[in-house]
Amino acid sequence: MARLARTAGLTDVQQEILSTVRDFVDKEILPVATELEHRDEYPQAIVDGLRELGLFGLMIPEEYGGLGESLLTYALCVEEIARGWMSVSGIINTHFIVAYMLKQHGTQEQKDHFLPRMAAGDIRGAFSMSEPALGSDVSAITSKAVKDGDEYVLTGQKMWLTNGGTSSLVAVLVRSDEGHPEGTAPHKSMTTFLVEKEPGFGEVRPGLTIPGKIDKMGYKGVDTTELIMDGLRIPADRVLGGRTGRGFYQMMDGVEVGRVNVAARGCGVAQRAFELGIGYAQQRHTFGKQIAQHQAIQFKLAEMATKVEAAHAMMVNAARKKDSGERNDLEAGMAKYLASEYCKEVVEDAFRIHGGYGFSKEYEIERLYREAPMLLIGEGTAEIQKMIIGRRLLEDYRFQG
Repeated sequence: MARLARTAGLTDVQQEILSTVRDFVDKEILPVATELEHRDEYPQAIVDGLRELGLFGLMIPEEYGGLGESLLTYALCVEEIARGWMSVSGIINTHFIVAYMLKQHGTQEQKDHFLPRMAAGDIRGAFSMSEPALGSDVSAITSKAVKDGDEYVLTGQKMWLTNGGTSSLVAVLVRSDEGHPEGTAPHKSMTTFLVEKEPGFGEVRPGLTIPGKIDKMGYKGVDTTELIMDGLRIPADRVLGGRTGRGFYQMMDGVEVGRVNVAARGCGVAQRAFELGIGYAQQRHTFGKQIAQHQAIQFKLAEMATKVEAAHAMMVNAARKKDSGERNDLEAGMAKYLASEYCKEVVEDAFRIHGGYGFSKEYEIERLYREAPMLLIGEGTAEIQKMIIGRRLLEDYRFQG
């Protein structure tokens, strides 16, 4: 077994789960990933297989039909899946974030209603914060919810929904001024709504339209969409947690575990790039010997492997911190920042090792080269992570002079 990115202290159950997922990736994802990605085709057979493995309910408590596993187990599974094809890990991630938000913040009725069907994979989740005119500035959200009797009427346009078409439940963050007087801080007047819809594109329920898939450079196969609300009526009992004004905190809690997920994805993609690079370096010959025997290539492989190992260690640390019940925004930010940056660098080095062939769609590294940049911006850019890290460091190391 390869020595890189191994995790100490796992239970027998965790090791069995990871072994099962690893076998699934090797047999069911890697052989077809590049072909499906080039066709931008939704990997339905792969998703059905993950459903049979129980991965849609991996972190959902056993009382709701899930496996009740830890964030660490989930992150290590994501790492394996991303090693096969990063898009598939995205399908799982958005579902997981919505399930996590329901578990942590939902009312008992909401948990009872949604979590068993989410664990079975009958309901697929997506979540929505971003809008066309904003990126990381969540406080600038303009989508609104207005109270009308026992319902809220939602209006606005959302952007960058992973699983926007295939999902049947979307957690949507909007501004809700009801009960929050003028001048209230923006983050205190936001609410998360649980929006049920039919899978597909077009008008998926009255007042709600999913226009179609956004054409992307990479991260293909998975559907990324807009969401347009125009007089969308949502019952008051579909406010996450039952009270308005808590949406920002609920979403940030979800994004925090999502950052561990993105770090895991970066680790998985980097591992695959390293495998491709070191494999090709032993097949290609120049000047009478394998290019792996040239010192310049060995140096590159050494740097790549060190980055893979470092990113994996930080991701595991962030997951374990959250599992312990402690605040992990510092560790999650560091892990996401380092793993995504190192992923980009490892992929580029593997691309360079392939030489001209790396530019050909015939070779898998070409796909990874287009996928890695998404990790630089997903769940917050490097600059946002640095802001989070810097602020937390100033809290922990406050000058006492």
